[in-house]
Amino acid sequence: MNLSFDNTQNAFAYKSTADLKRAKFLISTIQSPIMVTLATKITPILLKLGLPIHGLLRSTVFKQFVGGETLEESARVAKLLSSYGVQVILDYGVEAKEGESNFDNVTEHIIEAIDFAATQSNIPFISVKLTGVASHILLENLNDAPRLRSGIHDSESDNAAWQRVRERMYAICDVAQEKGVGILIDAEETWIQDPIDRLAIELMGIYNKEKVIVYNTYQLYRNDRFSFLQLSHRIAKEQGFLLGAKLVRGAYMEKERARAQQMNYPSPIHVDKASTDKDFDAAAKYCIENLDSISLLLASHNEQSNIQIANEMARLNLSNDFKKVHFSQLYGMGDHITFNMAVKGYNVSKYLPFGPICEVIPYLMRRAEENSSVNGQTNKELVMINTELARRKAK
Repeated sequence: MNLSFDNTQNAFAYKSTADLKRAKFLISTIQSPIMVTLATKITPILLKLGLPIHGLLRSTVFKQFVGGETLEESARVAKLLSSYGVQVILDYGVEAKEGESNFDNVTEHIIEAIDFAATQSNIPFISVKLTGVASHILLENLNDAPRLRSGIHDSESDNAAWQRVRERMYAICDVAQEKGVGILIDAEETWIQDPIDRLAIELMGIYNKEKVIVYNTYQLYRNDRFSFLQLSHRIAKEQGFLLGAKLVRGAYMEKERARAQQMNYPSPIHVDKASTDKDFDAAAKYCIENLDSISLLLASHNEQSNIQIANEMARLNLSNDFKKVHFSQLYGMGDHITFNMAVKGYNVSKYLPFGPICEVIPYLMRRAEENSSVNGQTNKELVMINTELARRKAK
């Protein structure tokens, strides 16, 4: 197995030199926590005041990390990625607003995205955040309340609202199953995750009988998620369905630790990165060793984790494009992994958000905050970009 992520010509073939220089500037900016904090606070205010920054945002951070404002714009990006053997995970990146009409509206957009994905050759998955179709308050209530044997707690209003959430997700999964498009249910904060997990298991029990349509996401920076992955697999085998497992390290580490300290309960997050890496790699290996009943989506920017699973595939004599193993990185990041894996024929995709600029800004601000806290990752991005810029200049 001769997989390497060092070829910058492969990694950035789809970007012009101007694109690379813009990416260098943006990622350098993301490295500064002060700049990120200022941007996350000021940008929404400027947008609310109606100041003309729409064009600036569109030509910089939006172009780097987002597919477009519409599905049509995203289709152009998807087509470009397809020409390099890269697939796409579409995500309607609008942050949810409370209210049943807003939840119904997000549901419609997700179904439109599924219909669109079915017309494209390289969009096998749609990402779904349950907070887009359900009240955060409802999820927190359900997470905390004692449950009856039915699995829901004793509150008529919450039960009715939860039933509407279930109906939205069933409507989404019905279309996904009909069109042959996978649904990736995002993981969220620990204090709302339990009802999400229960619904994910319920949906997998319905839709994953013959092939995997629904995937749950396991955040392995949580110290209980590897065991929960194994529990999910036991449930799947007992109930006769296939498990869809999307593995990530996690997205809410600082928030989780701060809340645990503030509310005086044990932090659900691993004590250090080494412990997270250990669980992540163990979970990935567990999935690879159980591909008869698990489909794996490895969503990681960690080079070693991707190489480890590629090595495991080779050890098991699996082809690089074995359909039950998929790799993914964020659009605008990790190109040295994505495109070098695509050259070798692996199933690999970019996670591609789309939506109106003003509505997607909260997503972008959160992404910037996450990246600013992972210095090693942004340093690597800059090294690869500088290497490619130097290579092009020397030609």
